[in-house]
Amino acid sequence: MDVNLVLRSTRVITPEGTRPASIAVSGGTIAAVLPYDAEVPAGARLEDVGDNVVLPGLVDTHVHVNDPGRTEWEGFWTATRAAAAGGITTLLDMPLNSLPPTTTVEHLRIKQEVARTKAHIDVGFWGGALPDNVKDLRPLHDAGVFGFKCFLSPSGVDEFPELDQEQLANSLAEIAGFDGLMIVHAEDPHHLAAAPQMKGGKATEYAAFLASRPRDAENTAIENLINQARRLNARVHVLHLSSSDALPLIAAAKAEGVKITVESCPHFLTLTAEEVPDGATEFKCCPPIREAANQDALWEGVADGTIDCIVSDHSPSTADLKTPDFASAWGGISSLQLGLPAIWTEARRRGRTLEDVARWMSTAPARLAGLTRKGAIETGRDADFAVLDPEATFTVDPAELEHRNRVTAYAGKTLHGVVTSTWLRGERVADHGTLAEPSGRLLERNN
Repeated sequence: MDVNLVLRSTRVITPEGTRPASIAVSGGTIAAVLPYDAEVPAGARLEDVGDNVVLPGLVDTHVHVNDPGRTEWEGFWTATRAAAAGGITTLLDMPLNSLPPTTTVEHLRIKQEVARTKAHIDVGFWGGALPDNVKDLRPLHDAGVFGFKCFLSPSGVDEFPELDQEQLANSLAEIAGFDGLMIVHAEDPHHLAAAPQMKGGKATEYAAFLASRPRDAENTAIENLINQARRLNARVHVLHLSSSDALPLIAAAKAEGVKITVESCPHFLTLTAEEVPDGATEFKCCPPIREAANQDALWEGVADGTIDCIVSDHSPSTADLKTPDFASAWGGISSLQLGLPAIWTEARRRGRTLEDVARWMSTAPARLAGLTRKGAIETGRDADFAVLDPEATFTVDPAELEHRNRVTAYAGKTLHGVVTSTWLRGERVADHGTLAEPSGRLLERNN
């Protein structure tokens, strides 16, 4: 193989650990991970990043791009720029908040055509499971979606209704028949309906919003999901876990052999209910940001592997939808560009390493999606890298973000870890905040 690039650092995170190394790249693929002082092959250019850490490019499997149809909320151009600026080299787009939603092959093709010329990084797609589209699930799977998302409570948009338990069973049975993956927004609608509702002056109080989305809603939904997965021998994935109470249920199910995986998100692992001011709906998401003690327990779940991966659940909207009223404001956290420094800031405080962060935010999400060329710095993988100065700090200024709508719960926070460059298949796509022209590819399952 003709090596055209050697990326060198004193700290390269590999599956065997962190070490000085020179990464040889040929045709967009990692040809070899060589000793630090290896001779640079003739014709190859050397990029030496010194003591900055080279991580495998991050893989974010939970992004709402909202394109087409609600492109004013985000869009592939801005979402993938923000991702590249944050060290993410692959994202998977959620099937809802776009119009049309990704619930048929025709709708998938529409979305792919919109994304094709706008992607600064590699992009794949989840399909959606609705009450009336069981017949579309196998065709979507064959067309290359990575799995199927469903809601067990109202999604917030009329075109993507939730599944009841019978509908969930029907969809799961169909998906299990071709060994597909169902990814689930797990909140039980009966517990949500029975919870205290926000009324009158209470609507601006974060405590009232938190009470309206109780942990029991998550716990019951996850328990029911485990039962269905066990009965049908189906693969399921719990999205954006915020209730630490569900961790023993999940751990027991995994030990039993139920095919279940779980993610959590930077906002649940770095932000706490106690710090959310009343009326600050930039912090609103469903399920909600919970108390500090709950966060400590979530970190224990990450550390012991009950929680498999950390992904953004980037769910932006236009600023006007973030009214000070928690009852009516759009629920979603914008964090695509900030996930790596946010998690690193908290992880280092808790005694964790960048090797851990790479496993949680690159290797594990790639494994979840079956992206065998992503998620690790080793021979044969795509030459996707995030270069991080882990000791540098910065204060989040929304005006400097690449998100289309620069509303963020991280505004004013000082974070550790500056992404100095991002590389996609051996080409630098972000360099100290300067973004290259789009060069991302559209990904399909097992391709």
